[in-house]
Amino acid sequence: QAELVESGGGLVQVGGSLSLSCAASGQAFNSYVMGWFRQAPGKEREFVGGVTYSSSQVEYADSVKDRFTVSRDSARNMLFLQMNSLKVEDTAVYLCAARTTFTSVVPRTTTGYNIWGQGTQVTVSS
Repeated sequence: QAELVESGGGLVQVGGSLSLSCAASGQAFNSYVMGWFRQAPGKEREFVGGVTYSSSQVEYADSVKDRFTVSRDSARNMLFLQMNSLKVEDTAVYLCAARTTFTSVVPRTTTGYNIWGQGTQVTVSS
């Protein structure tokens, strides 16, 4: 059974950094597009960044571009999110997602993914 498990969340001050990991198991995730989303209280789930199976394409939301980096280690079935220069507005639950059908581009909507992790809380304090 396919499973995604996030880790690495926590509390950090404004301007700090955090690194999130997503461990995938149960399927050949090295063949899938994977992405990160986030959801703040009372808000819709929003796209943060994603990467194709070959890492040939990496996409970011405008709000995190130049601050966040998405990467993957396909041999280990791992997805990463390096977050730098964190802002209060980055506070949210961060979720890892995967799409198990072929696509050559990184989807930016929740409907583009069919497997989700439970999420990890990131809190940025001022």
